[in-house]
Amino acid sequence: MDAGPLVLEDANPRRHPVEVPMPADFDDYWAEAEAYLDREAPDAQRVAFPERSGDGVEVAEVLFTSAGGLRISGWYTYPSGAERGSLPGLLLIPGYISDPPIAKSWAVAGYAVLSIAPRGKVRSRDVVDPGYPGLLVDGIADPRSATYRDFYLDTVRAFDVLRSMPEVDEDRVGVHGSSQGGGLAVAVAALRPDEVRCVSAGAPYLCGIMDSVRLTRTYPYQEIRELLHVHPELTDTIARSYAYLDCINLAPRVAAPTQIYIGLQDDVCPPETAYALADAMTSPVEFLAYEGCAHNAGLPWVASRIDSFLAEHLRPNSAAEREADRSGSNA
Repeated sequence: MDAGPLVLEDANPRRHPVEVPMPADFDDYWAEAEAYLDREAPDAQRVAFPERSGDGVEVAEVLFTSAGGLRISGWYTYPSGAERGSLPGLLLIPGYISDPPIAKSWAVAGYAVLSIAPRGKVRSRDVVDPGYPGLLVDGIADPRSATYRDFYLDTVRAFDVLRSMPEVDEDRVGVHGSSQGGGLAVAVAALRPDEVRCVSAGAPYLCGIMDSVRLTRTYPYQEIRELLHVHPELTDTIARSYAYLDCINLAPRVAAPTQIYIGLQDDVCPPETAYALADAMTSPVEFLAYEGCAHNAGLPWVASRIDSFLAEHLRPNSAAEREADRSGSNA
């Protein structure tokens, strides 16, 4: 039987240095951004989707208000019959060109899951649509008008909304994603350090952003190269803007245990940047590097490691345990 690619837990392909300047007003920038988000009440709305529910899983659409008053949507899935405050929560963040899945498999495993569609995806696309390619560079000349800043804030607001769901134990909520989802999982943990219990980040994007432009010839980072080809005079301005958004600068804020997994042949999110991310973190890090794997970051071989990591920190109950809890509460 094929055991899959080699897992190099201590591998280190530091072929190229990754350096991200830290703006002097970095903390002020994010405090201002969070204050901007706080101007809007979440006003969360939950709409059941019985036609999508079944086999022990409930499905609902959740809508809420985020930065700038924009309504954001996501799919909320959880085990049928869950008691109040009984489930760990898991926020799923999509990749750059992905829309959120209805995550029934995670619900079957005992999680309450919010699979989020930040601005520019699904229902908000009619209001915010930078196109593809475009999100990475939209408004980037000014870090305070960058669409991506508010995209980050959408994921933070989604985390807060998930914690407020009645089935969720607010002290057992984690974040998971790959590529863009991996980078933003780190960002959410950095901006909610006291609330996030664990982070699982595959092939993390948005790390060493300007170095990634140098190390790759693929999208989405190619968007930056194309912009600078037309406007080379903006190079320093754009580099400064990305320094505020770079997850390597956010990483020291993360307090939660973090799992990072990558493919050593990834030509979308350079492995060097993932190592730099891990180096910047002060929380415990499980780092998995898969030889022979590209942007899939070791899937499917890493899947069981993800399951184990999340279960260790979020402690979902089995279906039998959930049924016993329901029977006991009805006795």
